[in-house]
Amino acid sequence: MPFAALTYDIKPGYEDEVAEIFGGFRRVGSPSVPDTAGRPATRILATAVFIRDATLVRMIEYEGDLEAVARHMAAQPGVQEVERKLKPYLNSPRDTGTVDGFVRTFRQSLLRCVTQIGVPRG
Repeated sequence: MPFAALTYDIKPGYEDEVAEIFGGFRRVGSPSVPDTAGRPATRILATAVFIRDATLVRMIEYEGDLEAVARHMAAQPGVQEVERKLKPYLNSPRDTGTVDGFVRTFRQSLLRCVTQIGVPRG
């Protein structure tokens, strides 16, 4: 399954506060991400968040369309809550208040995947 990694530019010295914000994250009710017709088309399989100094990385394992994942995340109350709580700790503002702004920020924050190696599942 593919992975995506997103970066956040955090002010140094606030690692514990940022970790606490993500520690209280409200998970979405279902891993299914609907397509534009409302049919399940993509799934978010796992997420993880890592922080060191001024760098935070959110890793997402998914199957399907990454753009659909971004649009789905933009509408999730838990994701919006995290984005709102992070604002005071960011070096660079993130335009995540609208779906289009969130998707644009999502794209700009993506790290380039250099390699993925896994074992067959199933």
